[in-house]
Amino acid sequence: MTAEAPTAPAVSHGRLIPVTVHFDDLDALGLLHNARYPLMVERAWTELWGEHGVRFDGDWVAAGDACNAVKELRITYLAPVTSPGTYAVHLWLERLGTTGLTYGFRFCSADGTETYAHGTRVLVRLDATTMRPAPWSETFRAAGRELLRPAH
Repeated sequence: MTAEAPTAPAVSHGRLIPVTVHFDDLDALGLLHNARYPLMVERAWTELWGEHGVRFDGDWVAAGDACNAVKELRITYLAPVTSPGTYAVHLWLERLGTTGLTYGFRFCSADGTETYAHGTRVLVRLDATTMRPAPWSETFRAAGRELLRPAH
């Protein structure tokens, strides 16, 4: 872990979602606790997908595309977050398959120029009755295509 967050170019793909780090998110050393990063990423995704009508309101059958499970989570911590305040989570899709997807994320400064952590997460869409993989809806896929990272 370095003392200073690496700088990144302006966000050219995906979305930058504001998040707030509160005092009680910090650990005994005054650093953002490692378990809070994925939590804040999850909250940012919940906000983003909620804008597209994807949400869980207590009924898994009615949840549609919100009925999904995490298959894998990878995160690399680059620099410590040492104070409460406004930050951001940069979100994008790396891959959008028939029943799964891989999204990328960066936990970063509010303007997106400094990166504190980055990673990927793999999700699988589930049928609420069978709990087996199920295809994403076309509405979800259309919203997801807007978030796809351009091939490098």
